[in-house]
Amino acid sequence: MSDVKKVVLAYSGGLDTSIILKWLKDEYDCEVVTFTADVGQGEEVEPARAKAEAAGIKEIYIDDLREEFARDFVFPMFRANAIYEGEYLLGTSIARPLISKRLIEIVNETGADAIAHGATGKGNDQVRFELGAYALKPDIKIIAPWREWDLTSRSSLIAYADKHGLAVDKAKGKKSPYSMDANLLHISYEGDILEDPWSEPDDDMWLWTVSPEKAPDVPTYIELEYIKGDIVAINDEAMSAAAIMETLNKVAGENGIGRTDIVENRYVGMKARGCYETPAGTIMLKAHRAMESITLDREAAHLKDELMPRYASLIYNGYWWSPEREMLQVLIDESQQVVNGKVRLKLYKGNVIVVGRASESNSLYDDSIATFEDDDGAYNQQDAGGFIKLNALRLRIAAAKR
Repeated sequence: MSDVKKVVLAYSGGLDTSIILKWLKDEYDCEVVTFTADVGQGEEVEPARAKAEAAGIKEIYIDDLREEFARDFVFPMFRANAIYEGEYLLGTSIARPLISKRLIEIVNETGADAIAHGATGKGNDQVRFELGAYALKPDIKIIAPWREWDLTSRSSLIAYADKHGLAVDKAKGKKSPYSMDANLLHISYEGDILEDPWSEPDDDMWLWTVSPEKAPDVPTYIELEYIKGDIVAINDEAMSAAAIMETLNKVAGENGIGRTDIVENRYVGMKARGCYETPAGTIMLKAHRAMESITLDREAAHLKDELMPRYASLIYNGYWWSPEREMLQVLIDESQQVVNGKVRLKLYKGNVIVVGRASESNSLYDDSIATFEDDDGAYNQQDAGGFIKLNALRLRIAAAKR
């Protein structure tokens, strides 16, 4: 790395990345370009500019990526109904390929030699950032300070900041004890009492959702309109992808929807306990499956369900830019050509309840066949006898041999 002259740093302006900025200058004697992404984390990102300027940074990138994040990453993922290990809606995972993409774009724009990130050596994010970067620029150099330096705790970081006179926010009111990550899709909580998987989190930990017990006693009804597998309108009001997610986050959060508490298997090998709030995503998954239930052919739907765990693992493990994920996406997107119509939902005390689904042009539901009343010959029930006997043939032959 001795030939590194310029580094693009994924920079939040917080304690960790403020120290990394100084550390990069000292250890690598290089120029640093800062990049701060707004992916809907709900925090002001502009203060990062002032902090970077105060640190002497000349090239500062602060990008609003909310729309691209929702449209090009979250929505394609939800066409697949992706969920990792049956519970995790991949909120952190899906933001990382976009950040990697923008880091590499800035490298190309500025002529930088390397990128740097603040992900630790214990987590998944180092893998996601770096796999994405290598896939987009094979010869990129990557600096991961947490794998190089001897600063191993928050107290050692603060001591480093004090030693070098760095102005960092050591405390801001009552600091949360949790390690958190947020974007338009979710907010995550790790660390502190959550490291004991038997401990119930305090209710005041949750920031986006009311508890189901405190949610309104009257249900909220909403209608979602789909075109080719994507939500395009809420209650007949057309919205952009990011606006849809913001709206669903609000209404779901008010109704206590979106909390999960799980122990997951990290790609690096360990089990980790995390708590997540994914209000919009919880609605999106339920509603999308409802829309598919009347528009997708049975075998197409079942094939999607078989492929989904592999697709979800690819995203969780950092392979968004892999050929296999892109190949699966083509198949998934093709299946969505008929996923058009509306879904009506009832939101009540932490529950998302499907109460209606309709598709004028693509519904495969035929009430003249499905009815329990007289179907006027639309379905000949006598045909079922032969169907059953043919499917039982191998079972009957095996049973006769026993």
